[in-house]
Amino acid sequence: MNRHFPKAQLTPYEADYALWCAEQGALLREGRLSDLDRRNLAEEIESLGRRDKDEIESRLNVLLVHLLKWKYQPEGRTGSWEGSIVEQRYRLARRLAESPSLRNYPASILDDEYVSARLKASGETGLPRGTFPEVCPFAIEQALDPSFLPEAR
Repeated sequence: MNRHFPKAQLTPYEADYALWCAEQGALLREGRLSDLDRRNLAEEIESLGRRDKDEIESRLNVLLVHLLKWKYQPEGRTGSWEGSIVEQRYRLARRLAESPSLRNYPASILDDEYVSARLKASGETGLPRGTFPEVCPFAIEQALDPSFLPEAR
């Protein structure tokens, strides 16, 4: 419950989100368009696309961290690193297949996600930040390629 407002002042959207979603779905199915909470419904639909982008950003970041660890700390390679690489690629491919309009999104954010991935890889490996190149050493095609694993430095 929202602690900032007494329950009586909350809109249905604020009071019980799950119930609101169910009600909006039922109204749509019944064709009762005039009864829809159009403002909140429009915001929710728009946020779905943002969630897809957020997921792509997060998964690409994790993928880059593990590719960096794989390349720059070969003595620490584990099945879980490889498993994470495989999983992130699989889930990215699925998300991009479900939303083809986002196909070019990973390439557009690669450099930004690499900045963070480089810092995380340094922190997780204990290797100095300078161990990792300032510019992403992987093309987006390599990063997403299910058969690509980088050679040790």
